Amino acid sequence: MPRARQFDLIAFDWDGTLFDSTALITRCIQEAVRDVGGAVPSDRDAAYVIGMGLMQALAHAAPDVPVERYPELGARYRHHYITHKHDISLFDGVLPMLTDLKSRQHWLTVATGKNRQGLDDVLQAVELVGMFDASRTADETAGKPHPRMLHELMREFGVAPERTLMIGDTTHDLQMALNAGCHSVGVSYGAHEPDAFHVLNPRFVAHTVRELHDWLLSNA
Repeated sequence: MPRARQFDLIAFDWDGTLFDSTALITRCIQEAVRDVGGAVPSDRDAAYVIGMGLMQALAHAAPDVPVERYPELGARYRHHYITHKHDISLFDGVLPMLTDLKSRQHWLTVATGKNRQGLDDVLQAVELVGMFDASRTADETAGKPHPRMLHELMREFGVAPERTLMIGDTTHDLQMALNAGCHSVGVSYGAHEPDAFHVLNPRFVAHTVRELHDWLLSNA
């Protein structure tokens, strides 16, 4: 029998959607570029690449840095991020929202531009072990907006695209959902301005976690 809910699988982006890390990541990108002598990107340009895989993001944010220095650039970013990783936390209201969704038997997953080690570390740090049923990271699949993360998650649970919802704070997230044939919801409190979301056909744009929580309870 069909399930009463509309979406069986809900995939969340991590940084800027569940985790309040946008300002820190922006600053770490800028510091890494400065360390290797590149032209430091603006806050807007540095925030734009959040959600991409690390090397893809740094290459976009620092186009004047030679390819042979990308490993050093990545190492400097990781240095700055690790130094300050405990400065960030879940957005207020995220844990109650996830708990409510879990109680309604949705499969909860993460589709993120972070690498596997980074995601595993932060999941442990914020005591979310067991909250998510699966996750995919850019280093083990493909960076956004390539749809491979969502394709793999849907295949793992045997869920069709029309029963899958991607939630994220960037156009990369919403474009990935579109590329995978899934539905999406945008959040405006993360890295990207929501004016760019509408052409990507999100079902809803939430301006707070509370708005997102309420919409999901009524529509997911």
